[in-house]
Amino acid sequence: MRSLIDHFIEHLRDERGLSPHTVRAYRGDLDRFVTFLAQDFLGKQPEDVRPKDVDALAVRSFLASLARADSGKKTQARALSSVRSLLRFACRQGTLDHNPAMSVRTPKQPKTLPRHLRPGEVETLLEAVSGSEPLDLRDRAALELLYATGLRVGELVSLDWESIDMRGRVLRVIGKGGKERMVPFGGHAATALDEWRSCWGGVHGGTEATDAGKTGHRGDPVFLNYRGSRLSARSVRRVIDRRVKEAALAAGVHPHTLRHTFATHLLEGGADLRAIQELLGHSSLSTTQRYTHLEIERLQRVYRESHPRARREGEGRESVSTSSEKSDSKSQE
Repeated sequence: MRSLIDHFIEHLRDERGLSPHTVRAYRGDLDRFVTFLAQDFLGKQPEDVRPKDVDALAVRSFLASLARADSGKKTQARALSSVRSLLRFACRQGTLDHNPAMSVRTPKQPKTLPRHLRPGEVETLLEAVSGSEPLDLRDRAALELLYATGLRVGELVSLDWESIDMRGRVLRVIGKGGKERMVPFGGHAATALDEWRSCWGGVHGGTEATDAGKTGHRGDPVFLNYRGSRLSARSVRRVIDRRVKEAALAAGVHPHTLRHTFATHLLEGGADLRAIQELLGHSSLSTTQRYTHLEIERLQRVYRESHPRARREGEGRESVSTSSEKSDSKSQE
């Protein structure tokens, strides 16, 4: 199993071109699976576990062990997906003649979305970054771009200056699975990027910016840390944590919150689901369709507040009574 996992990870990284974060997630799930098989299910050493030792009962028992460890449904579903993918790879390689994980039912997950910010909250967050120091300008540019484009945090930090067309206000990004897409951005994000670009060279080289430094050379990263190297995804999370605290917003705002906010505001503004799918880089429309329940809730709220027959019974009677009284009063006059 160890050898099979190594070959599978190489396949994910080199042939499928998955992101390092996704590859690490697969590796963690599969290492956990082998450890469970060896220690808890088969009573063997991990290096002695063979692919043919795996059956449907072993996979179900693995999921049960995750549940006992208080792992959420999402974590269990991801682990099952990793195991299925590994065993499917083993079938293609001829190591197994069937995939025993295919008969195991995926744990049902609640259909919920992470929190998204309302327009006023977004403005509060962006206006909280009001300093004029280089790293203040960097933070504002990063937040503006996250909200303007819906980029994943990994996509944001991997941006190079050559990927951004400032005149056309569009950027090129390589998303999951090595898929390329073009994403437009608005004037506020463009202004914030220009202001950050004006001092980029000073942060990058530790000296005053030059004309070359302002623009950056081919392959230069857009977002830098204080040492002048490429900003990391973890650093972006720390930046958002700090700025959320300064803006006095409720906790729980993460880089992905701005991605969900981007999609939700587009949908509320009348954008087509297919367009949102393309902007977000979703490979399947079903992933994007989870946002539709937010629009349905908004429409239901508008209907309840606007339609006379949708109001509560007492409110309807009161409205009718008031109208009748006004009519009677006018008649008497």
